[in-house]
This record gives sequence, C-alpha cells and structure tokens, in this order.
Amino acid sequence: MPGTASLPPRSLAVIGVGLIGGSFALALREAVGELRVVGYDRDEVNLAAARHLGVVDVAAHDIAAAVREADLVLVAVPVGQAGSVLEAVAPALSPTAIVTDVGSTKGSVVQAARAALGSAFERYVPGHPIAGAEHSGVRAARADLFQDRAVVLTPVEDTDELPRDIMRKCWEACGARVEEMSVARHDAIFGVVSHLPHLLSYALVYDIATRVDADTFFRFAASGFRDFTRIAASSPEMWRDISLANRDVLLLEIARYREQLDRLSDLLAQEDGQALEAYFRLAREARRNWNETP
Repeated sequence: MPGTASLPPRSLAVIGVGLIGGSFALALREAVGELRVVGYDRDEVNLAAARHLGVVDVAAHDIAAAVREADLVLVAVPVGQAGSVLEAVAPALSPTAIVTDVGSTKGSVVQAARAALGSAFERYVPGHPIAGAEHSGVRAARADLFQDRAVVLTPVEDTDELPRDIMRKCWEACGARVEEMSVARHDAIFGVVSHLPHLLSYALVYDIATRVDADTFFRFAASGFRDFTRIAASSPEMWRDISLANRDVLLLEIARYREQLDRLSDLLAQEDGQALEAYFRLAREARRNWNETP
C-alpha cells in the first residue's frame, strides 16, 4: 500500500500508558533508538508518572493531540473502551499511520475498529501480547516484558500486508515471538487458557471473602491457594470488559468446566479412588508436559 509508515517508526502514540503500553514504548525505543513517544491516559496521575519516568516524551491531554503526528498508534485500553477510543483516534490520524491494539479479546475490538477507522482500517493490525502481570499502571512497565513471550496478531482480509509486516517486526524488535491466527480462533483459545482461569480464580476468592468467617480461611491459606488465586488480584474493570466481550466462548467453557466438576463430584460420592487417581494422573502429566515446553 503506498504511503504507509516505514520501519522503524519515528513517532509512537500510546493510548493507555499502563503496563503493556508503557512496556511497548520502552522496549521499542530501546530496540530502534530514536523514537518520539507521545502518551495519553485518562488517569492524569499515571500520565504524569509516565512522563516523569521517561516512558513518554510528551504527555498529551487529549487523544487527537497524541496521535496527530504518529507513525504508529498503540491502543492499550480495556477492551470495553476500545470503540470510543478508536472513534477519537480516527479523525486525527495521519494518512500513513498504522494502528494496532493489545486487547485480550479480538472480535469486539476488530468490529469496533472497522466501524471507527474508515479507510484507515486497512492499516489496522489487531494484536495481543501474552505478557501480563497482576500489577498495572506505568510504574510496572519494563523494557524486557515481551522478551521471549508470544504476541498474537489477528489480521483480517482487509489488513494490508505492509502494516502487518511492520507490526510483526516491531514486536520482534521488542523480543517477542510473533504468531498469527484468525480472530475467532484467538478468542476461542484464550477464552479457555486465560479468560476462564481468571473467572475461576475470582469465583473462589469471592466465595471465601463473602463467608462470615472469611478471615479464618485466609489466615490458613498457603501456597496452593496463593498460586491458584494470584490472578484474582488483576484489574476488575479490565476483566469485566474481557469477560463480556468474550461471553459466548466463556458461557460454553463454563458449561464444560461444570461438567468436570460434576464428574469429580460423582467420583467423590462413589468413593472411586482408582478413577479419581487416574483423573488426577492424566491432568498431572498434561501439566508437566506443558511446563517443559520451551
């Protein structure tokens, strides 16, 4: 496509300067050298911190000002805000700017981008870095966050080849391993391995927290509980939006998980130790094999 921004970008706009947006800015600047980073965040305190920490060179106080001169625009906001953000981005884009996002669900965000970006939609490359943490905000950002971590790109038929190639190279420059898949496949996979575990973790902590003797349970909770529930310390707003955006997949997967709980309940009721051990053994071997995968 003629006129698309080249690699490396000279100017980056980050809309949502948190863990992911801030880390991308730090990693890309470290990789390409000269890079002007303009940041926008609805949290003025977080935005001021981004400027103070050197994550961004300029703190913009509206989205249009942030993106106006950018070669590359990274939208790093909760997926529920993506539509309104992209609507604000679209009129201020340069004719050659590439737009990408880092949303954990792709279907609703791609739909919003298609509606908002007009002719710029062909320069939009949906993305999802698999590199989060329970801590949020720009103070948690670091340049090595994406090192040897997977980043999934989900280009659609309208996506032009050059912006797609540039985004692949940008993420690789940040140390990531880039894979591509369809939007539907992405949401189906991450509904199982990311979104469902968060719901289960929140549910267990909620169940205990709402008991009258919750303090006693938490006092005796140890490493197993800590490991299983670590992700329940994640942003409630972000996971509300992700859950609703991928609700069809999650409703299906919750039903499948409920079947497994019913199976375990039956085995316990029947005192079938042999079947219970076989169940645990299969799960253990699958977990060990996954843990050993590079």
